[in-house]
Amino acid sequence: MEFIASVQGLTAIAIGMMVGLGAIGACLGIALMGSKFLESAARQPELVPMLQGRMFLLAGLIDAAFIIALAVGLLFAFGNPLLGALQTATGA
Repeated sequence: MEFIASVQGLTAIAIGMMVGLGAIGACLGIALMGSKFLESAARQPELVPMLQGRMFLLAGLIDAAFIIALAVGLLFAFGNPLLGALQTATGA
């Protein structure tokens, strides 16, 4: 039982790190991309429509990585496959 509680605790820490670091990375990525977009739009205003489409595409890709990490974190939070394997192995 102590081992299962330890796995649950370490899983909670891993979920927090996945979601937290993913959110920080996505925020920094979108902030850097947005600043470069504004800088390039100020230099060459005629390219704004092309750059804007590419910026939104990249924003979606950056957010997709965070959302995938969030989904994996929710999987481990509510349906932890590690606990099922431990319970069948220990017979608990």
